[in-house]
Amino acid sequence: MATINEVADRAGVSTATVSRALNGKNTVDSELAARVLTAAEELGYRPNGPARNLRRQETPVLALIISDVENPFFTAISRGVEDVAHAAGYSVVLCNSDDDAEKERSYVSVALEERVAGVLLSPTGRTSGGELLSGTGTPFVALDRPLPGISGDTVLVDTGSAARDATKYLSEQGYRRPGCITGPAGVPTADERLAGYRDGLRAAGIRGCSSLVRRSEFKAAGAGRATRSLLELTQPPDSLLVANNAMALGVLETLRELGLRAGSDVGLVAFDDAPWARLLDPPLSVVAQPAYDIGTVGAQLLLSRIGNERGEPTTTTLSAHLVPRASSDPRWKPF
Repeated sequence: MATINEVADRAGVSTATVSRALNGKNTVDSELAARVLTAAEELGYRPNGPARNLRRQETPVLALIISDVENPFFTAISRGVEDVAHAAGYSVVLCNSDDDAEKERSYVSVALEERVAGVLLSPTGRTSGGELLSGTGTPFVALDRPLPGISGDTVLVDTGSAARDATKYLSEQGYRRPGCITGPAGVPTADERLAGYRDGLRAAGIRGCSSLVRRSEFKAAGAGRATRSLLELTQPPDSLLVANNAMALGVLETLRELGLRAGSDVGLVAFDDAPWARLLDPPLSVVAQPAYDIGTVGAQLLLSRIGNERGEPTTTTLSAHLVPRASSDPRWKPF
């Protein structure tokens, strides 16, 4: 009787591809699947049903572990992942790490124990869950942030360049003391946006703003405290670059408490074009990231890994772009 190795040789594919094709997995290219079926028929290959079932360890489920389920940025990523996964016949289990390394590690551990087909992970930025994934053989893709020290497929956004452009834009609008509120030190997206802000200051020829930086967790409450700290300085910033939309809510709340208006009193640009951003008064200027595309590209990469049809790990870097609105216009006046 023919073996699976003989079928793989005849079809010119891996044994993993033969297994997935014969099990009807949608992740196998249709042409490859046809070659496998033809080879199996020609060789008279018949898989041993009970043994095959014992060997099949994965379930048609993807684990998606994100940093903040309440953040519209991650909601859009999740939708992109789910759309691609559903079309390929996979279900998605959503896990919320709250940017907590131990919580992330716990969810990765559960995903591995449940033998999911693959994992999509928005890392905390600290080596925790990624350590468990490395070397297990379970396919994984990192989204939005890289897994430190671990080689694997990664989908990122060039937020450093976007932060530089946003800072330069604030200076072009007439703001001469831009400040920056970013996330915790050591989190790649937080550090990249701060570096981009500093690059923007240099490009605009602005000096003397080194004290106008604050870090907090990627949450409204921390950003609100950071905003108050900056605006109570003897020489406060006249504008702010804010690292995400959840933080922007805290900034806006603090401005209201201090009797200040975005635009005319304090220029404001925030990362992520949340659905509510254009509904504010004034509408919020944003750096729009392709969140849905992060999810779709990541899911496609993961399905390719599951199908065993890809080579070396890759990093895909997407672009973000500035969307100017009235919150960054010093001439804006309320109606």
